[in-house]
Amino acid sequence: MVKSAQRLELVSEYYFAGKLREIAQMQRQGKPVLNLGIGSPDLPPHPSVTEALQGGADNLKAHGYQSYTGIPALREAWAEWYARFYGVSLNSDNEVLPLIGSKEGIVHIAMAFLEPGDVALVPNPGYPTYRAASLLAGAEVQYYDLNAANGWLPDWDSLEKNALPRVKVLWANYPHMPTGAPGSAADFQRLVDFGKRHNILIVNDNPYSFILNDTPRSILDAKGAQEVVLELNSLSKSHNMAGWRVGMVAGHADYLRAVLRFKSNMDSGQFLPVQQAAVQALRLPESWYTDLNSIYRERQLAAFEILESLGCAFDRRQQGMFVWAKIPDRYRDGFELSDELLHGKNVFLTPGSIFGSNGDRYVRISLCSPVGILQDANSRISSSIIQQPTTNP
Repeated sequence: MVKSAQRLELVSEYYFAGKLREIAQMQRQGKPVLNLGIGSPDLPPHPSVTEALQGGADNLKAHGYQSYTGIPALREAWAEWYARFYGVSLNSDNEVLPLIGSKEGIVHIAMAFLEPGDVALVPNPGYPTYRAASLLAGAEVQYYDLNAANGWLPDWDSLEKNALPRVKVLWANYPHMPTGAPGSAADFQRLVDFGKRHNILIVNDNPYSFILNDTPRSILDAKGAQEVVLELNSLSKSHNMAGWRVGMVAGHADYLRAVLRFKSNMDSGQFLPVQQAAVQALRLPESWYTDLNSIYRERQLAAFEILESLGCAFDRRQQGMFVWAKIPDRYRDGFELSDELLHGKNVFLTPGSIFGSNGDRYVRISLCSPVGILQDANSRISSSIIQQPTTNP
């Protein structure tokens, strides 16, 4: 057998890939598993979005290769969306780069800016792809701690002490996944100022800013952001288009040229009707987000009830499409509670440990299931687990 590349020893298979296989096997065995782990929206896009896709696909000239930088109408729609909701002005010609999903963008940015000898600052807890992409690019990973006592925000004094000369990229993500912590304008300004002082590229991953959040923010609104910031965004969560793979990265034209230099060697442009549908999605009225959040608020309350049944502690002010909660002391870690529920109750919650060591004593519930499913899960759990709940984080 031909041996795989040594770089793969630095990373393991994405946790959910293996867990989905396990759940599928259980379901084949007749076990009715309720999967409350993965953040894949179960709701459809707006009807006008799917109509735009269907209409575009009927165009016989729509099926060829597309530009690596997306059609002008899509870049313009992204720029208009940023101006309308974030108050950020972007030049659609060179400060917006459409992506085949923002997860792709994380890898593109890592490969464009990181190399052996560089250090990437990665949040703990945080999205595992930041670590994986940095390592695959040849960089070293240094974690910066987030914890409940600090509101899941960076410890600025500690960051300053650890701003080593070799640090080149800091990955950030507010509203934060998995904890649901919001990011304020002041927090974004501190990140930008930190990047400027130490010549570090700040990459903010911003796909959750419209979910259970009435004041969407962009780090690009901070003073001086253009000098040291890239921001990723996506239609996956805000528009129920996860499988469509529509994302973007915004920032200074010079930074985007570096990303494009890598990206253009790795993929081709998106299917034209997908881009045309994305334009329609970005032009939806504010009522789209209001209506979507009314659904997520109902689901969030149902998720809170599950956590109360388990005796978990949580913050009711969380944003995004997950609920993050601290487990009772009787459990060794989130894996133990998750496995107990999966194999004992056919309910899957995500163990917080997969997001870093600071998530060891936490679990996460996805809000991507109808209220009835969440209530069913609570019925299974509360039938034999009776605890005194607490709602303090």
